[in-house]
Amino acid sequence: MASQEEIRAIRIQKLKQLEVLGKAPYPNKVPMDLTLLEVKTTFESLEKLSEEKKIAGRIMAIRGQGAILFVVLYDGTAQFQIVLKKDVLSEEVLQQFTDLIDIGDFVSFSGTFFVTQRGEQSMQATSFLLATKSLLSLPEKWHGIQDDDERFRKRYLDILTNTEVRDMFVLKAKFWKVVRNFLEDKGFMAVDTPTLEVTTGGAEAAPFATHHNDYDLAVYLRISVGELWQKRLMAAGFPKTYEIGRVYRNEGSSPNHLQEFTNMEFYWAYADYTMGMDLVKEMYRKIANDVFEKTAFTTRGHMFDLNDEWVVIRYTEEIKKQTNIDVLTATEDDLASKLTELHVKYDGKTKERMVDALWKYCRKNISGPAFVIQYPDFMQPLAKRDAKNPKFVEQFQVLIGGSELGKGYSELNDPLDQRARFEHQQELLKAGDNEAMMPDWEFVEMLEHGMPPTCGFGFGERVFSFLVDKPIRETQLFPLMKPRE
Repeated sequence: MASQEEIRAIRIQKLKQLEVLGKAPYPNKVPMDLTLLEVKTTFESLEKLSEEKKIAGRIMAIRGQGAILFVVLYDGTAQFQIVLKKDVLSEEVLQQFTDLIDIGDFVSFSGTFFVTQRGEQSMQATSFLLATKSLLSLPEKWHGIQDDDERFRKRYLDILTNTEVRDMFVLKAKFWKVVRNFLEDKGFMAVDTPTLEVTTGGAEAAPFATHHNDYDLAVYLRISVGELWQKRLMAAGFPKTYEIGRVYRNEGSSPNHLQEFTNMEFYWAYADYTMGMDLVKEMYRKIANDVFEKTAFTTRGHMFDLNDEWVVIRYTEEIKKQTNIDVLTATEDDLASKLTELHVKYDGKTKERMVDALWKYCRKNISGPAFVIQYPDFMQPLAKRDAKNPKFVEQFQVLIGGSELGKGYSELNDPLDQRARFEHQQELLKAGDNEAMMPDWEFVEMLEHGMPPTCGFGFGERVFSFLVDKPIRETQLFPLMKPRE
């Protein structure tokens, strides 16, 4: 088998031969009357008309020899067969095609439509025009690219030669379209908020830092989809807003985590977290039915049905049930001892980080669907306190397949309480907790002007990766890759 270097050298020679014949290997414009999908859906009428049409695409296969060739053409909408015959094209033209055109080239064909003796819809080519000369060969049809590193670096070839991968990304596009349509139908308005921030509000995560040259200012890539900005819009009088966009977290990678991904967040004025839970449950069921045409899934070793009753789990009670630890009264030493006993690795020695690690150990045992509520106030600096028990906040998490797949809460709109919680987060940052939240004092000032009671909720593309049971890296078109040495 020839190497890619040898194939490239041969194809460059073919390219030069084409130029000698006066045929541009990369013409500016290529004739195309119909997509291949349009050809297939209107084939009977095209066959009856017997009019010449022009179609174009990438050659995926060539078979036959001598007086007749069969070509499989693909344009991104469908595949279609082209038949090239010596007695139609002329021996010279057919020989040019045989000698100079390769699998992987983009070609425009003119011809009429007919059905072969084997019953296959086809075009009888009367002429062809090269649209793009490929210099490297495509992966072998039946095996594609096997190495994961190579697949991610050459995702264009992975998608081209693997219909399962292609179909997954078509499904992912539909996933976000269904989310967008659902929110629009519920009266939410799409907004765009900054991706560069002076402080990274809205989540607890390590940010990417950069520098704004014009302002000579340190800035950060956002870690949430504009939480503190969308709340400002609640104060501005917009009743319902949402945004779907990219967020960035300078943290580790895993099957469920990446540093860059798409998130959605909505904010709903005059609503509380119980109303948010009802809306979220409806949205997840809508996604399941409209995107996947089912509500029952198996993923990460868990089975669940989104049409089942969504049980309500109390955060501290579940941890105590599984570990015999009351996180409200436990000391850092108690938590550290239990985590060591359970062989749970954790980052940071603050109570917040250790409780979070303990919860992650517990949640993996729950298939869901479930809502987790009654989080301790020290675990969430942006949620409103529970009116009946101020030790807890009005927060909920969607728990599916042992993982948190969405978070919402009644937003804290008490400026004095918010200021105190930001001050606590600032102390955590000074103590070395890189995931603590940066205070945004201008946000506190907005709250002092007044923000209505609001429910906010957000989830990321991890939801999609769970429902297709793939690592999140696999469900990104172009995951970040280290440069080759």
